[in-house]
Amino acid sequence: MSAYPTSPLAVPLPALPAVPGVRLASIEAGLRYSGRLDLTLMEFAPSTTVAGVFTQNKCPGAPIDWCRSILAKGHARGLLVNAGIANVFTGKAGFETVQRSAEAAAKAIGCSAEEIFVASTGVIGEQLPYQKIVDIMPTLYQQLDENHWTETAQAILTTDTFAKGYSLRTKIGTETVTIQGIAKGSGMIAPDMATMLSFVTTDAKLPASVLQVLLSQKVKTTFNAITVDSDTSTSDTLLLFATGVANTPDITDPSDPRLTDFATTLEKVLKELALLVIKDGEGVSKLIEITVTGAINDESAHKIGMSIGDSPLVKTAITGEDANWGRVVMAVGKAGEPANRDTLSVSIGDVWVAHEGGVLTDYDRETVAQHMKEETIKIKVDLNLGSGKATIWSCNLTKGYIDINGSYLRS
Repeated sequence: MSAYPTSPLAVPLPALPAVPGVRLASIEAGLRYSGRLDLTLMEFAPSTTVAGVFTQNKCPGAPIDWCRSILAKGHARGLLVNAGIANVFTGKAGFETVQRSAEAAAKAIGCSAEEIFVASTGVIGEQLPYQKIVDIMPTLYQQLDENHWTETAQAILTTDTFAKGYSLRTKIGTETVTIQGIAKGSGMIAPDMATMLSFVTTDAKLPASVLQVLLSQKVKTTFNAITVDSDTSTSDTLLLFATGVANTPDITDPSDPRLTDFATTLEKVLKELALLVIKDGEGVSKLIEITVTGAINDESAHKIGMSIGDSPLVKTAITGEDANWGRVVMAVGKAGEPANRDTLSVSIGDVWVAHEGGVLTDYDRETVAQHMKEETIKIKVDLNLGSGKATIWSCNLTKGYIDINGSYLRS
């Protein structure tokens, strides 16, 4: 666990029940940390399919390259995750590390190395001592159990201050299934799919093609709608595994109406995990919810929302509990998207403070001031140009962010 104070927005890890077709274990491998779990193995039923979304950073880590190369097969038997060293900018040695680690996990599980997905998080540029992974793999495999979710949620953390997980049940047809996931992320968060990792599992029986469509759709309004610091990590990984153990109907079309409840529940799980990441933003004390309406289209609304959420001036104003709507207007204008100052309106805490290009001199300042003291700050922007809309989530910027990132290599 992080050496930093627990986020004031921390949420207790909920009960994470067994997911049929998933066994998992975590162990102290001593890869970089000492005295804590840092290596995780998940084993999936032979029928498991997989979908994934990865960082758009142009300097990705070796694990990203590996996962992308095997994702098209649509099949998974295992997932291997380490914390502490990101295996990024490590050249040929980085690829060898991934390959040898995957081979070790595959040997333990009894499958092909190309059925093992790999993820790493931590410091960039350090070599990951894969021999430690190879040597400890038999012991790790022997510890696999369906009930080790809590330990796994803790083992994947770096600068995080609390473990993150969420679980819901839903139906496909008449069959009840579970959708359950864990996540890690605290800084370098601007997923464009941060040191953001998330692994979601379900016992539903769905082909990889259907899973991929659902995941790609739902990531837009969840993990791709959050930002801590505008920095997209080299290691962002979101994987969705469907073990196929549940007796759900055969579905080959992602628009099949029998998937409606499943798709809605998947979005809820992804959204909750994404918000947990924001609530653990480095140095965070406030969550920011930004809603943009009246844009020319949804994509434009999203870009404007992210411009507001990424703005250091907006973020520091919120730290100071200053309802500085002028900074919001500035962030709208710098987004590079169509906007008109004479049609623009801004609301803070459901109180309109500026309307169609001018301040409302009689707005309820006391209500707004009280809202700025709350843990969740709500900002709304109406451009009055079209029907485009989007909601994104960010967090404030404090001295704690500087303290954490100024000493990260020593943590």
